[in-house]
Order: sequence, then C-alpha cells, then structure tokens
Amino acid sequence: MRPDHNILSMLGLATKAGRVVSGEFMTEKAVKSGSAFLVIVSEEASDNTKKLFMNMSRFYKVPCYFFGTKEELGNAMGKEMRASLAITDPGFAKSIQKKLVNNSNMEA
Repeated sequence: MRPDHNILSMLGLATKAGRVVSGEFMTEKAVKSGSAFLVIVSEEASDNTKKLFMNMSRFYKVPCYFFGTKEELGNAMGKEMRASLAITDPGFAKSIQKKLVNNSNMEA
C-alpha cells in the first residue's frame, strides 16, 4: 500500500465523520473562524490558490500541505474534484499531518 493511500483513506474517514470542509470558500471560512486544524491544497491547484492558502495558514497558524490531485482529494471525500479542504477535528488533523510529514510533502 502506497503511503499516500493511507492519507486518502484517513480523509475518507474524516469526511464520513463530518470533520472535513472543502472548496475554497468553506476552507477559507474554517481557517478564519479557527475551526480548521489542518489545510490540504491539491498539488494541481493554481498558483494563486496555493499562495492564498499558504499566506492565510501562516497568518492563522494552521498547518498547510500540498498533496494529491484534485481528483484524488475529491474521490477520497466521495465528491467531485476538490482543490482545497480543511480538517476540523484535532485528532484527525494530527494523524493525517503525521502521515503527510512521513510522506515528505511540502508544508507551506
């Protein structure tokens, strides 16, 4: 099993538990309201989207990672393609972040 498959599985579990918001507007809202514990932006996202979430995440001190394709992120959540998402549960965020670090993905 590829390491990134574990991350996508965890995203699926977090989604089923209702602990994920996705899409640019909802992700931004979660970060600014303090309910986001981890932000994941697709590696395929536009440079503007990546920059927006990098800067916002730094300002609000929320870890932000670039991971997966829009299709992979959407499929993991049982939805259409997603360029950004936020994990709103500290437990899920911690375990997914640990896997992202081990998978050596770039942190913003």
